[in-house]
Amino acid sequence: MSATVDTLPERLLLGSGPSPVPEPVLHALARPTLGHLDPAFGEVMDEIGDLLRAAFVTENEVAFPISGTGSAGMEAMVANLIEPGERVVCGVHGLFGERMADELARHGADVVRVEAEWGRAIDPQALIDAVAAGPAPAALFVVHGETSTGVAQPLDGLADAIHDRDGLLLVDCVTSLTGHPLRLDEAGVDAAFSGSQKCLNAPPGLAPFTVGARALEKLRARKTRVPSWYFDLNLILAYVNAEGARTYHHTAPTNMNVALREALRIAVVDEWLATRWERHRRAHEALRSAFDALGMPRLAPEGEALHPLLAVRVPDGIDEAAVRRALLLEHDIEISGGLGPLAGKVWRIGVMGVGAQREPQEALITAVAAELGHDTGEALVALADGWSA
Repeated sequence: MSATVDTLPERLLLGSGPSPVPEPVLHALARPTLGHLDPAFGEVMDEIGDLLRAAFVTENEVAFPISGTGSAGMEAMVANLIEPGERVVCGVHGLFGERMADELARHGADVVRVEAEWGRAIDPQALIDAVAAGPAPAALFVVHGETSTGVAQPLDGLADAIHDRDGLLLVDCVTSLTGHPLRLDEAGVDAAFSGSQKCLNAPPGLAPFTVGARALEKLRARKTRVPSWYFDLNLILAYVNAEGARTYHHTAPTNMNVALREALRIAVVDEWLATRWERHRRAHEALRSAFDALGMPRLAPEGEALHPLLAVRVPDGIDEAAVRRALLLEHDIEISGGLGPLAGKVWRIGVMGVGAQREPQEALITAVAAELGHDTGEALVALADGWSA
C-alpha cells in the first residue's frame, strides 16, 4: 500500500540535500497559488531578485531563480554563455566538476580539464596556467562548493586570469550559497548558479541564477542561436526581469517561488549573511570534532573544507550502507554516502541552514554512536565544546 500524505515519514535531513525546510518556508509554500502572470507574482519575483543579489553579494541586474533544480542552472549557464568550438577550462575535483565537463562537451565546447584528487581543492595556479596556455578560452569554470567531497575551491586570482584573456569566470555555488563565504562581485564572478534545497532550506526545484554585465555582453554577441528554448535567457528575461508588462515564457512554479522568497528573507534579512556564514563555520567545526571522537576524521584538509558539507572517512570493517539505512529507518535521520571513487569510503553530512545547529547535530551523533556501538559521551562533549568555542 502506498504512503499517503498523512503517513509519509518525517525525516531529519542531514545528507547532501535536500536540507530541512523550516515551518515559515512550509507555510509560505502552502499559500494560495498565484497565476504566473499575476502582478502580485511579479512583485514576488522582483523581491526575490533583490534578495538574491544580497545572497550572492552582487550588483548584477540579472538575478532570478531558474524553474528547475540546480542542474537546470548548470545547463542554462552553458547553453547561453558557451558556443560550439569555444575553449573552456574546467576544474574537476569531484562529481559536479565531472558533470560540468560533460555538459560543456555536449554543447560542443573544447574542454580543457584541470584536475585534482577527489577530496582536495585545485591549486588556483594550475587553473591560471591552463587559462594562459594555448588559444584564449571563452570561460573558466569551477565548482566553489564540491558537494561530492565537502571541499571549497579557492577563487584567488581566477577572475584576473580569465578576464585578461577576455573570458568569463563561471561558478557552481549550489552548496555554498549563504553557507560559505562567497562575494561574487569581489571575486570577479561573471555568472553563477545554485540550488534552493541546500543552505537556503527551501524545497528542491529552483536554481538561483545570476549573470553580470560581461556575461550579458557575450550572450548578446553570440554567433549562434541559444540551443535551448526553455533556458534561453533572451526569452526568460522578458518574463522575469521585465519592467511593466511581462512576456509569457513558461508557467513558473509560483508556490515554490513564494517559498524561496521566505527562505531568502530568513537567510539574508532575519539572520544577516555574515552571521550566517559564521554559524555554518562553527557548526561544521563542532560536528567535525564530534566525528573525530568517533574515529571518523574529515576528508578535506584544513583550509579546504566546505562549511555546509562535512565529508568524513568511514572506518574499515563497517558496513556503511547498512548503518546509513539504520539511521534512516530506525532513527529517521538521513545522511549521504560517498560517490564515485569515494563510494563506500565516506559519509557526506549536511551542515545547512537550520541543520547547522546544535540540536540536530546532537541527535545525529547520538544515533551514529548507538549504531556503531560507541559511548556517546566523548563525542557529545566534543560537539558541545565546539559550539562553546
